Amino acid sequence: MMNKKSRPFLIKSKGVLFYRTTLLLVCFLFTSFALFSQKTPSVKAEIDTTSIKIGQQINYKITVEADSLDIVNFPEDQTFSPLEMVEALTIDTTISNNRLILQRIYALTQFDSGAYTIPQQRIAINEQAFLTDSFRIKVADVAVDTTKQKMYDIKPLLEVEKSRAKLWWTILCVLIGVLAIGALAYWYINREKPLTEDEKIALLPPYDRALIQLKELENSKYLIQDEHKKYYSELTKIVRSYLEEEVHVSALESTTDQLILRLELLKDAGELDLQDETLQHFKKVLQTADLVKFAKSKPANAIAEQDRKLVEDIVVKTKEALPEPTEEDLLENEAYLEELAEKKKRKRIYIAAAALGFLIAFGTVFSITYFGFKKVKDTIFGYPTKELLENEWVKSSYGFPSIEIETPEVLVRKEIELPEEAKELIKKNQTFTYGSYLGLFSMTASSTTYKDAEAEPQFEAALAGMLGTMEAAGLKNIITKQDEFTTNSGVEGLKVYGSGQMQLPDSNINRKMEYAILLFGGKGFIQQVVLTWESGDEYAEKIVERILASVDVKAVV
Repeated sequence: MMNKKSRPFLIKSKGVLFYRTTLLLVCFLFTSFALFSQKTPSVKAEIDTTSIKIGQQINYKITVEADSLDIVNFPEDQTFSPLEMVEALTIDTTISNNRLILQRIYALTQFDSGAYTIPQQRIAINEQAFLTDSFRIKVADVAVDTTKQKMYDIKPLLEVEKSRAKLWWTILCVLIGVLAIGALAYWYINREKPLTEDEKIALLPPYDRALIQLKELENSKYLIQDEHKKYYSELTKIVRSYLEEEVHVSALESTTDQLILRLELLKDAGELDLQDETLQHFKKVLQTADLVKFAKSKPANAIAEQDRKLVEDIVVKTKEALPEPTEEDLLENEAYLEELAEKKKRKRIYIAAAALGFLIAFGTVFSITYFGFKKVKDTIFGYPTKELLENEWVKSSYGFPSIEIETPEVLVRKEIELPEEAKELIKKNQTFTYGSYLGLFSMTASSTTYKDAEAEPQFEAALAGMLGTMEAAGLKNIITKQDEFTTNSGVEGLKVYGSGQMQLPDSNINRKMEYAILLFGGKGFIQQVVLTWESGDEYAEKIVERILASVDVKAVV
């Protein structure tokens, strides 16, 4: 039984309970309002027509209603296969009732008649996928009144000459490089290089050169620096070189006595008109020089200077004593100067050739070290698959249902003679090829439609026929592997690949080959892509990799 003292506490407790309950209810209502105010995004797709003629366009419009903070990603690239996307317009944005309305229009077309289905398109909103409806489209042929419009046969294939623009550009670059190197070499060999003071003095006649060198010796600091040995060595070298060039005696390799003896013989023979006093003074200077160089004698500076003057006097008197040069002597001297100039020119040629040879050798060694011998050799001399890889690639569609593929060369249509048993099943076969199985690289793309539109593709029979064709061409010991293959647009197919030995005709040479076969298909048709290449060919492997990455097919007829 509750007493009076406990009643106020109970009333108070009920008030607190009511307050808390009311607060929770209000919070719940506001939370619920906030949650329900965020509506679920909506996605809608529509088309402006369900029937077009070949080449006409369909406007495919996607409308998305979402909140302003939502992240919306529309479809990109060719996701509308079997229809082709011609253009994707920019996204149109409007606001309605605090909601964003996003619209994007895609222009689609088809160049083959028939009934097609535009697949569902995926729109990602905040990384959540929303799918549109699919649409059935009918593409009708263009009616042609043959009574008014004359019909012509299909024109035959025309052989188009391969563009040589890249080749001419390469030749032009090489020619410019060669001309530039030649011009530099010509300038280096024939340039008029400024002469140094020593070179200018060396080109002077012996008499003038000797006087200039004696003057330079007079202005030198050998005597001030107490370097008498260098002084006398230079002094005797000047006079001996002069006598050897002007008097034509072996002066540089002769001893003092031998040199004086030769001069006296020339004097006695009347070829050199020198006084005995001059020869005695010259002998004394040479003897003093021998003492300084070999006995470490050190004469006074005044004596050294006096010896220099005596040598200068000997040079002058020797010049006066020599007979006047004849015309023959002058011609010989001119020929000597020309020969000297020619030697200098040849020296420059040798230097330029050596520098060019060094650059070529260094560049070759560096290129081989960095890129490898095969790549350098193939770049210089060329290699078929390397040229294919570096070609301007072409992206095109082949056959019906079409195979879209990027190749270094356009595939050429080839008529295939079907066996009689195959003609009963096959309605039409379209085959396009490049190269042959016997070559370094080959490629085939073919589309085949069955007479029975509901017939399933016979992958095993097609694969057996393809491998049989390879064996007939000479491929032996075939190893087969199998894997799944998916195109960029999501079409699934079968990939069969492996290797074998190809014996070249009329030889015993065996070449290891690799192959890859892609098989796609659906009700009433089958599509094949076949690649063969030489094993270990890095250029061919890059070609195959790029081709496989570009393959796409139409999944319906």
